[in-house]
Amino acid sequence: MKRNQYNIRFCCLCSGLTETLGPSTVGYPDDMSLVGTAGVAATFTELRLEEVPEMGYDPLGVPSRGEILIRGSTVFTGYYKNPELTNEVMVDGWFHTGDIGEMTPDGILKVIDRKKNIFKLSQGEYVAVEYLEKVYVFPPIIEDIWVYGDSYKSMLVAVVNPHEENTMKWAGSNGYKGSFSEICKSEGLKEHVLKELAAAAQKNKLRGFEYIKGVVLDPVPFDIERDLVTATMKKRRNYMLKYYQPEIDKVYKTLEGQRAANKAK
Repeated sequence: MKRNQYNIRFCCLCSGLTETLGPSTVGYPDDMSLVGTAGVAATFTELRLEEVPEMGYDPLGVPSRGEILIRGSTVFTGYYKNPELTNEVMVDGWFHTGDIGEMTPDGILKVIDRKKNIFKLSQGEYVAVEYLEKVYVFPPIIEDIWVYGDSYKSMLVAVVNPHEENTMKWAGSNGYKGSFSEICKSEGLKEHVLKELAAAAQKNKLRGFEYIKGVVLDPVPFDIERDLVTATMKKRRNYMLKYYQPEIDKVYKTLEGQRAANKAK
């Protein structure tokens, strides 16, 4: 007799942390309205959003956005022998996750940003870098992007990994010849990438200081070998800054020269 053995796996949408001892939100995979979300509050869990004014997130706004706070019987009581950190994240029984969420009128949660990945420019504007990277990665010419802002400057710059196939198509259509690496050195491609980034910013209604003003093009994807990303492909921003600092300094110097020239006119 022939026997067939099947492995059947079930999955569901959810989000949670070690501090919450498992999922704090859940959803059902056959409910298409939950696709792209973290689901709704799990049993014995309460969720609320807290205002993050420096990032412009307001739970009373439309849509409702803010830092995700969790309370319930599954939430931990504190970090072992670390009352300082415990007091930072636990306030009046609510655990502050550090994640930024968006809540729909139906109580469905989306995780859209990370509170801790922000920086401030010279004129006092706070920049939510992960959100911007999600916006700026959409143009077909871009494979990946790292957005950076010097706290002593008023402009954002970025290191871009161009999409090789789409870059070569663009090059062929615009009279550029050479290898992918050679084309990435061209001023024409830089100008094209900046135009695509500006179009993405305009489409997503970004504020003026959130526009990318200068770019460095790197044909080599961000990789573990250069310590630019973790094993799970999360950007190691401090290492990226150290690696690209000389090129970023050149971009800022060029931008400042252009600004000075424009003022002199």
